[in-house]
Amino acid sequence: MKGKRHVYLKMKTRDEARKILLEQFSSFHELQVEEVSSPDAVGRVLDEPVFARLSSPNYHAAAMDGVAVAAEATFGVNDARPKQLVVGKDTFFINTGQIMPEGTNAVVMIENVQVLDETTIQIESAAFPWQHVRKMGEDIVATELIFPQNHLVTPTCLGALLSGGVFSVHVKERPRVLIIPTGSELVDWTRVSLDEIRPGVVLETNSWVLGKLVEANGGTWIQHGMVPDKYELIRESVKQGVKGDAHIILVLAGSSAGSEDHTANVIQELGEVLVHGVTLMPGKPVVLGAVMDKPVIGVPGYPVSSIVTFDEFIRPLLCQMLRQTGTPRTIIPVVPTRKIASRLGIEELVRVKLGRVGANIVATPLPRGAGSITSFTEADGIIRIPNEVEGVRANEPVAAELLRPESAIEDTIVVVGSHDNSLDILADAIKARNYRFTLSSSHVGSTGGLMAIKAGVCHMAGSHLLDTEDGSYNLSYIKRYLPDVPVRMVHLVFRDQGLIVQRGNPKQVKGIADLVRNDIVFINRQGGSGTRILLDYRLKELSIEPSGIRGYGTEEFTHMAVAVAVLSGAADAGLGIYAAAQALDLDFIPVVTEQYDLVIPTAYFETEKIQTVLDIIRSADFKRRLETLGGYHTERTGEILL
Repeated sequence: MKGKRHVYLKMKTRDEARKILLEQFSSFHELQVEEVSSPDAVGRVLDEPVFARLSSPNYHAAAMDGVAVAAEATFGVNDARPKQLVVGKDTFFINTGQIMPEGTNAVVMIENVQVLDETTIQIESAAFPWQHVRKMGEDIVATELIFPQNHLVTPTCLGALLSGGVFSVHVKERPRVLIIPTGSELVDWTRVSLDEIRPGVVLETNSWVLGKLVEANGGTWIQHGMVPDKYELIRESVKQGVKGDAHIILVLAGSSAGSEDHTANVIQELGEVLVHGVTLMPGKPVVLGAVMDKPVIGVPGYPVSSIVTFDEFIRPLLCQMLRQTGTPRTIIPVVPTRKIASRLGIEELVRVKLGRVGANIVATPLPRGAGSITSFTEADGIIRIPNEVEGVRANEPVAAELLRPESAIEDTIVVVGSHDNSLDILADAIKARNYRFTLSSSHVGSTGGLMAIKAGVCHMAGSHLLDTEDGSYNLSYIKRYLPDVPVRMVHLVFRDQGLIVQRGNPKQVKGIADLVRNDIVFINRQGGSGTRILLDYRLKELSIEPSGIRGYGTEEFTHMAVAVAVLSGAADAGLGIYAAAQALDLDFIPVVTEQYDLVIPTAYFETEKIQTVLDIIRSADFKRRLETLGGYHTERTGEILL
């Protein structure tokens, strides 16, 4: 079996694969039953119906402070015909929750009672039977059904159980999931220091993420030790796993088509492969199998793929075992800020940032790589592009599944444009100042930011576009691209821009002129970015043809991505800001101090969101935090320039 590669010849759609899995285990052996105290049942699923043992309330109780009376004795009473009652005989003072005295069936609120003396009161309105009284069994009647079997007990359910005299219940045991991480490159993050992490070493994190997802969906998990990429070891781990008390076995990584991807072969040898490969991105290599009547699932190793596999297959399986339908995500219409391409024949799940801008909720796509875990942590929603569709167009409404409450989307400040590390500081400061607001920034370059304002899909754009004719920043571009859109421009920072090179500058790069050297590999920024415009301007000044620079066509979208490319050795130099170089302990060769501004549509300038941003960037604390990053100058931060 070792070294055998798999080719996805019989891939199933997501729906087909899920149906095969759930039907295979539709008569999956029943979960055992546990008796637990009612408080401990919160988050558990009832195995049998629960009937009340007590009525609630179990006596007629006053619902207001006042006096208890027989309603019939007050008929005919009004302002013109008040009635006096003897305390202790005709009426009784009573507080909320107290038992109603024998012979009474109504309460007159204390505000409507005149106390004449210690033994006499007067009322001026009639009471009706059971006025301001909680009758016995008003909420729960003894012997009636409180909850049916398969009911998920919530914190609010607990009150009904205890009030009904039910102090313990029978619940289904939590499904147990054995998680087997595989890979010779894996290391245990709990036992390694950051200094020990070298290229080729991967922190084993997927089992923790999936384990916590299992817990959040009513199960419990057992973490197997890490297994190297050896067929015999993986087979033995799965074999012993299915013999144990786990209900589901997950094999992490090794589900794809590589020579070291053994999961499908192991499942086929020990049992049956039901599905290998689905027309879903991310998540395509998933393996769904059965061994000894237990589900064994090969989970792709990329973090995003593993989470998608959980959502699409493992969560539904847990729900079926617990007889739960699961909570469907809210679906809302959104407007993509740009075209999103997709392959025919593959259903693609695109993670997006969302925010309300004007009348629309706009969606900005996040990186789509299956290894980009931050695309899930930053995502507000998911756009599903069906198998038969090649993509979605910009500015045309599509459906999105919400990953966050809709109220959070309403309070998102959408920033599109040039990347700058100061936006991270701003995002944190906004959350500290007004926890309702969240900053969502998408990095498409300065020109892209102005185009986003023109399309009406953002609240602000970060821009540092150099006018090569007069040396000014942004103003001429605003006039060119936004002639009919009223905007304001607020200065954020001056920042040092230059060449980022490896620590110690081993290639002895001195300036932009050195980029034409054959031994220098450059990493560029995307077209339309202010950094790219600056580079092209300097190249023109030096009469350097871009084609003469190795790597000129290789692009990144952020300064930090440029710095990482240099740090990793993928490039020798890249143009970026000093703060990015300092963050990764790289060397920096200054080129220019440039102006970075926020362009804000006038329609949003006076809103609470934007005024919160302006208050923060003008604060001493924000300026101090920027200056600690290095390469920033804040003497004019917060000035309105337009």
